[in-house]
Amino acid sequence: MLRALMYILPIALTIYAFIDCLNTPEDEARHLPKVAWVFIILLFWIVGPVVWLAAGKARRAPAGGRTPGEWHRNHRTEWVAPDDNPEFLKSLREENEKDESLLKDWEADLRRREEELKRRERDDDGTGKGDEGPKRP
Repeated sequence: MLRALMYILPIALTIYAFIDCLNTPEDEARHLPKVAWVFIILLFWIVGPVVWLAAGKARRAPAGGRTPGEWHRNHRTEWVAPDDNPEFLKSLREENEKDESLLKDWEADLRRREEELKRRERDDDGTGKGDEGPKRP
């Protein structure tokens, strides 16, 4: 049992320090950037976590009384279903209005072309020219 504890304790310490480093805001990491601390924790798996816990993180309350948990709560994204999202519904209404105006324009253009074709057919039939072309005297 003691032999297993010799392996489990450093691994657990490394995992804890790694997760703690990842969850720490960048402005609370001391002496080095967070990326450097992650590499130190993972490469030096016994000394790295101990150094991180001792010197890597500011263990006092940050300025303004903000805590990491508070920061994460305030910056969490709230997901809203599309049918409950007013911005999404507004964009659908705008798209619907654009599509309806485009459809009305197409219908007006189609009616104009149909009237033009009917007028041409009446003009062609009234002069006797039809499809045969002009008649010669």
